[in-house]
Amino acid sequence: MASTSRGDGQALPKVQCPNHPDSMLVEDYRAGDMICPECGLVVGDRVIDVGSEWRTFTNEKATKDPSRVGDAQNPLLNGGDLTTMISKGTGAASFDEFGNSKYQNRRTMSSSDRAMLNAFKEITTMADRINLPRNIIDRTNNLFKQVYEQKSLKGRANDAIASACLYIACRQEGVPRTFKEICAVSRISKKEIGRCFKLILKALETSVDLITTGDFMSRFCSNLGLPKQVQMAATYIARKAVEQDLVPGRSPISVAAAAIYMASQASAEKKTQKEIGDIAGVADVTIRQSYRLIYPRAADLFPPDFKFHTPVDKLPQL
Repeated sequence: MASTSRGDGQALPKVQCPNHPDSMLVEDYRAGDMICPECGLVVGDRVIDVGSEWRTFTNEKATKDPSRVGDAQNPLLNGGDLTTMISKGTGAASFDEFGNSKYQNRRTMSSSDRAMLNAFKEITTMADRINLPRNIIDRTNNLFKQVYEQKSLKGRANDAIASACLYIACRQEGVPRTFKEICAVSRISKKEIGRCFKLILKALETSVDLITTGDFMSRFCSNLGLPKQVQMAATYIARKAVEQDLVPGRSPISVAAAAIYMASQASAEKKTQKEIGDIAGVADVTIRQSYRLIYPRAADLFPPDFKFHTPVDKLPQL
């Protein structure tokens, strides 16, 4: 028999195995049972499946009707998105004597849920464009829900808030993207995303880790088609430049771009400033300014085992 545990007077009972209370129960969707994987005891039966019903109930075999009961339950929405849509009638019995439809949809979705649903769709679209995984989308949706329910950013467009939430989620998950990358997949300006970013951090009383040159190095080098040796050298150069305080006040992105330019010029796989700037999202002049700061110490910045194709004294001076 299933045992239940209750933390306080208002907590819901927790179904668990009496013999193995710490084991993760396995749900048998076909039978609707909760089974203990240790001893096989059925600790819960007739569990409701909140997923979509994947059977077909139409007479036409060619027609696919896998969602007769609607989409899967969305916990981020207040109503759980448990709505029913009545299709448009085609027969005479579907209309009254005045030609009006007898059966009409009574949508129970509130305006706030509708706004959040539209924002979730926009977040998914933006994330798909830059190949972000599902965990980033889920974190972004949760951030947007918190901001929306607090009403702390009234007057700001939901698309701008969604873009800023996506930027924050990427940094919190350890896969940061630049403002320009987020701006490229949204309809919002970089300045507006930056404003919402600061307001959200203040409203939610949260923080994000500082970005470093290493956060972008592997992605930039991969997009440029540079070999592993050049990537490791660029990472080493950028880290040494920061440690020796050669680039004060420079953004990690511009330092990473300058390090990639120096490492590529010393190797056989040379890349121009424009090629690197297009991938990193920085201007050529920004790369040159950071490069000029690290060039005088170039001999000390390369890793000891780097195989030079172009000697240090032959590197471009710009």
